[in-house]
Amino acid sequence: MMNVPHPEVILTHESDLDGLISGTLLQRLAKQLFGNEPPLEAYHSHRWKQRSMSESSAWVCDLAFEPRLDKLNWLIVDHHKTETTPRNAKLIHDTNKSAGLLCYELCQQFGLGSPQLERLVHLSNVADLFLENDPDFKLAMDYANLVKCYQFWNLHTLLEGRVENLLDHPLLEVMATKRRVEDPIGYAWSARNITEITPTVGLVETVIGNSNQILHQLLEQEATPYPVLLTLFRKGSGPFIVSLRSRNGEALKVAEQLQGGGHANACGATLPRSITQHSEATDYLAKVLNPDFTGDGSLNSLESVFDSLKL
Repeated sequence: MMNVPHPEVILTHESDLDGLISGTLLQRLAKQLFGNEPPLEAYHSHRWKQRSMSESSAWVCDLAFEPRLDKLNWLIVDHHKTETTPRNAKLIHDTNKSAGLLCYELCQQFGLGSPQLERLVHLSNVADLFLENDPDFKLAMDYANLVKCYQFWNLHTLLEGRVENLLDHPLLEVMATKRRVEDPIGYAWSARNITEITPTVGLVETVIGNSNQILHQLLEQEATPYPVLLTLFRKGSGPFIVSLRSRNGEALKVAEQLQGGGHANACGATLPRSITQHSEATDYLAKVLNPDFTGDGSLNSLESVFDSLKL
């Protein structure tokens, strides 16, 4: 049984179900071991890179292990690729398991397992690792889409820390309907609206449906010549977020060129805040990913499309 430090705070990934499950489970474990529930903080990649690590003790999950986390009395539970070897921190790491599964296995060591949690963790693991051959894949993606649709903190508040209450939740009916109705419409439109960024990277425009599912279907059906597909997303006045997908591990290398990261076939990056228009974002992608790009405005035709969509 692992000896774990008493955390001042628990830090997790805000963008997905894996971050919600792993962070909440670590909160529960801390309360079991130390009698109090430390605060939970959740971060997107851009804000995470800017955060100072001033605490003397912390637990971190679903955020890649890096040198600034290698501190005494810090515990990191993660599954992203890392080149950092721990010298001070305790690291639980396995690229073949989601952070939620790794946290659940840690909880089990201290008697915090249950059939409901095990089922939910399995579904999250299938979705986060994109295990498309698993018989629960479609259902798992519906669970994952809950966080994309209703946002991390809304669900966290709704569930009151009991993530197992997400099992068979009525909101899943909404996700299933959206998948059946919206995704085919969105796929058909997006398949006709793909722009080359480089000879191996295509930018997919999306207007409706689950963009991750649409990219997956485009790749699975080989509906495009590009092995890497990406989408652009901007929430409010924040920075542009790039989401990348592939089938043979090519996406991560592209994400790293954009100072991002994630998994081999499912990853993302945040563009500089100075980029405020879709045309600027597409030109930036072309300049970074294609050394031969001359900035002649060949991609600027997308501006009118995006502006008309009011994204």
